[in-house]
Amino acid sequence: MEATSIDSPEIRQGIWTLINRCKIGPMPLPVYVAIAAITIIAAINKKLPNDMIGGFAVLMLAGFLLGEIGSRLPVFKHIGGAAILCLFVPSALIGFRLMDPEMLKAVTTTMKTANLQYLYIACLVAGSILGMSHKVLVQGFMRMFLPLLAGTLAAIVVGISVGLLFGYSPGHSFFFIVVPIVGGGIGEGILPLSIGYSEILGKPQAELIAMLVPAALLGNVVAILSSGVLRWLGDKNPHLTGNGFLVKSGEDVDLLKADHTHVPIDLGLMGAGLLISCAFFILGAVLSEYTGIPGPILMIVSAALLKVFKLIPEKIELGAYQMYKFVSANLTFAILVGLGALFVSWKDLVHAFSPGYFAVCAATVTALVASGFFVGKWLNMYPVESGIVTACHSGLGGTGDVAILSASNRMGLMPFAQISTRIGGAAMIVCATILLKFFN
Repeated sequence: MEATSIDSPEIRQGIWTLINRCKIGPMPLPVYVAIAAITIIAAINKKLPNDMIGGFAVLMLAGFLLGEIGSRLPVFKHIGGAAILCLFVPSALIGFRLMDPEMLKAVTTTMKTANLQYLYIACLVAGSILGMSHKVLVQGFMRMFLPLLAGTLAAIVVGISVGLLFGYSPGHSFFFIVVPIVGGGIGEGILPLSIGYSEILGKPQAELIAMLVPAALLGNVVAILSSGVLRWLGDKNPHLTGNGFLVKSGEDVDLLKADHTHVPIDLGLMGAGLLISCAFFILGAVLSEYTGIPGPILMIVSAALLKVFKLIPEKIELGAYQMYKFVSANLTFAILVGLGALFVSWKDLVHAFSPGYFAVCAATVTALVASGFFVGKWLNMYPVESGIVTACHSGLGGTGDVAILSASNRMGLMPFAQISTRIGGAAMIVCATILLKFFN
């Protein structure tokens, strides 16, 4: 039998099919390489548009690549590696002056002149809150209120106490370490929090983001590890776990089924969702003039109140949710790249990671999870599940919830995790900003 030549059409077709199956983010490898080459050539020849077109190209190319690498690296992929690389690598490139000037100009225009991160915040906040099932929001919050409250108070007390041992003032430990950990992630938490802090303290937002981001990243890592420990504890002690159910009576079965996220995409509703997201951000800015409270914080409060009282049509809520899903799926890594390049100082980032800082972050999350475990047990909940859901309060938004629940093999708890992350995080941001304004 004659051997098939490597130059045969069948072999070439097979190789080409294999290459096309390799993806960087959502894009086939050949397409990604072609777009990257076009962008690089344009930058070298100073033809890269200094606007959102050039900025989007650079941010999305870098975000897809770093996100793909971070989600595949051993160990790293389990502790939020994609977000870490998207923040750290651009920060390092700027710190060592290795980024192409033309690319940096386009990114700066997109992030600082066009304020892309504000649009991102608006879509995430409005869509994540409005997109929640009303039943899950109300009933889930009622069930999680005490474990979340106890866990948050324990995290604050322990975080401040350990901070004092390492020379941190109570104010610094609370506002710049504990709050970023339990603030609900980067997009929904750190960004609106940094804007609020900036308005109150009169400091550049970039400086504040560099102070807030390390705590959120470390808190997420400790929460994931804690979730794995709780899973092991449940395996060793079956009476402590409901194997995915939170309440011992089984009353959460129907609640966990209350999910409307699998509705087909409606492009018209997505347009309405984009508009209402912008409207919430503008409303926050208007109300800020009369209350003195930063606009992004009022945007969170407004969305939560309108959701609770059912003042927005369900279809519009669905549009906001679908817009949120589109933005979070396609722009999260790109936004993180922009934050890392322009808002996170490499020098400040490196200096933030000290033994004392690690200790405060670890103690804060451990106290949060332990409180959720024991309070849940007292409230007739399965303590393992209660501790895991409470751990989500210190996760990096939706991505953090997935990582934490994956580590514990409890993905069915996602509705409760969303309450812990979104509502718990939003509440902490609002309270912290008001307290800072009061004490400043």
